[in-house]
Amino acid sequence: QVQLVESGGGLVQPGESLRLSCAVSAGAYAYYAVGWFRQAPGKEREGVSCINIEDGTIAHADSVRGRFRISGDNAKNTVYLQMNSLNPEDTAVYYCAADAIGGSCKNSRAPSEHEYDYWGQGTQVTVSS
Repeated sequence: QVQLVESGGGLVQPGESLRLSCAVSAGAYAYYAVGWFRQAPGKEREGVSCINIEDGTIAHADSVRGRFRISGDNAKNTVYLQMNSLNPEDTAVYYCAADAIGGSCKNSRAPSEHEYDYWGQGTQVTVSS
């Protein structure tokens, strides 16, 4: 059973930065795809960023491209989401998820949640002045 644990959420002011972490336990981490998703109150969950651990392919949603950056530390089985220039529209619960088969991250599109099998519990990010 693959387990994912997010951390790093919090309350920040507009324009500030946060780095989220997703620690992945068990399984063949080197072959996974890991995605970040978010869900704001009253809205559907949306894909934010993803990475194929094996080949390093990354992708970002249009709404965050240029502000957010996904990366992985294979030695720590951890994926990070660096979020810069945050604005109130980024307020949401952020989830990481793993595709245990791998390869689902395509650099032409944001991640799609139906391709991901294992999910973390989420971490709250609030951007407010």
